[in-house]
Amino acid sequence: MQDKIFGGIGVALVTPLKQGKVDFPALEKIAENIIQGGVDYLVVLGTTGESVTLTSVECRKIFDCVLAVNSGRKKMVAGYFGQNNTQVLIDRLKGFDYKGFDGILSSSPSYSKPSQEGIFQHYQHVANNSKVPVIMYNVPGRTASNVLPETTLKLARHPNICAIKEAGGDIVQASKVIKNAPEDFAVLSGDDPTAIGLMACGGDGLISVIGNAFPRETSEMIHAAQHGNYKLAAELHLAMLNFHEPLYVDGNPCGIKGLLNLLEICETEVRLPLVPLRPSTREKLKTELLKFKQSTYSIS
Repeated sequence: MQDKIFGGIGVALVTPLKQGKVDFPALEKIAENIIQGGVDYLVVLGTTGESVTLTSVECRKIFDCVLAVNSGRKKMVAGYFGQNNTQVLIDRLKGFDYKGFDGILSSSPSYSKPSQEGIFQHYQHVANNSKVPVIMYNVPGRTASNVLPETTLKLARHPNICAIKEAGGDIVQASKVIKNAPEDFAVLSGDDPTAIGLMACGGDGLISVIGNAFPRETSEMIHAAQHGNYKLAAELHLAMLNFHEPLYVDGNPCGIKGLLNLLEICETEVRLPLVPLRPSTREKLKTELLKFKQSTYSIS
């Protein structure tokens, strides 16, 4: 078996905000907690990091902040590369400072609703112009198009495309990729609630949202699954299960920021058009957090 660059557990970091500005002390705390929690790599400025409502200057400062905190301890992925204008994305790739990064995460083009051939050509250009390996990101709920297994498998043969983050929650679709992909191509879950099911079908890991709040528990869950201990993995999955609905009902990262706020790590603030989670959702998270802290499986 060939090594896969991004197997295991990655966490898509939130970008904490305070009075309209990036809260860098909170970002440092979040990054350090995640690193100490035993994750395999960090994903900075993905969807959860609100990259689409940050300026390019803010994005660069966020990258530099997390790079400094990490100091080479964990692998790093830049998730700043979603764009429905392929040429704009190519220009961004050519101008990016890759120092300290082991890969990029690039979501399929949104809004334009390209054909499968258009998606294929888009990713070919991304891979040809990135100086580090590319993780494809299939998230139909946000892009309004689905990267079908046949397209993923064609792209998996590109030497600079190393993985796909499947965030559609469709284990059957992901299984088709797992069954037929090259040995060095990783299939990662982008959906916390279905990650263990995906791994049981041969998937390689998870890029997590809830790992911002519970990095140790999420890491132990994924690492247990990697080693075939699905009893422990399932126990940890079920212990965190009731968080997932309130984490997403008001949008992401609204929910995870609400949970981090309950843990006294950062503010609930997000940028429009997102708004902070509703009081009723906060109460649900608060109730679940109290139960979780009293459970056998809380190890934070």
